[in-house]
Order: sequence, then C-alpha cells, then structure tokens
Amino acid sequence: MRVLLVVGLGLTVAGCATRAENISAAYVSPIQYQSFTCAQLQEEAARVSARAVVASGAQDQKANNDAVATGVGVILFWPALFFIKGDAASAQEIAQLKGDMDAIEQANIQKKCGLQFQHPDATPTAALTQ
Repeated sequence: MRVLLVVGLGLTVAGCATRAENISAAYVSPIQYQSFTCAQLQEEAARVSARAVVASGAQDQKANNDAVATGVGVILFWPALFFIKGDAASAQEIAQLKGDMDAIEQANIQKKCGLQFQHPDATPTAALTQ
C-alpha cells in the first residue's frame, strides 16, 4: 500500500506545473532580427518582455495551484489529485519567449546597439568602493 502511495505521489508531482524561472529558453536564431534597427530591437524586446511577464505570472499561478492540489490530495482527499493540470502549452510559450529575448539580446550585441538587458536570475555585483 505504501509503495502505491509513493508511486502515485511521484506521478502526481511529475505532472505539476513548473515555475516560470525553472523553464529553459528554447533556441531562437538571432538571424530573424538581423534586419531590425536598434529602435526596432528595443521595441521588440519591450513587447516580448511584457508578454513574458504575463505568461510567467500565469505559469507561476498554475504551479501554486498544482502544489495546493497535491497537498490537499495527499493529506486529505485523493480525488483532488485529478485537478492537477500540468503545464505543457504555457511552459512551451515561456520557453519560446525566453528564446526570443535571448535572440534579441544577441542581435543587440552584434549590432552594437547598447541596449541593457536585465536578467532575473543574475546575482547583483558588489559595488566597488574606493
């Protein structure tokens, strides 16, 4: 009986939605942005970034909801496990948006536009003192 519970819990957790920060970027070629001017790259980066914020918020909400359903299902009511949705389509969108942003950043570097990209996973560097 315990083995079934552990296996069932493992399968349930595997179906849970992934937090947005844990989704890897899909490869997107920067070639598609070669014809963009620096201003167009900046506009596209802003558009992709805004869409990524919305998609990431929705993805994180799914992850939170799945975590709650898993907790309720394991502790109180096993049919709650059927409400765990997973994340295939929205995770794919986030991976694509992250890939788009990487490609835009690469095009920015190649064109020497000087646009600054803030990476949410980057650790801040210590300020130099004199």
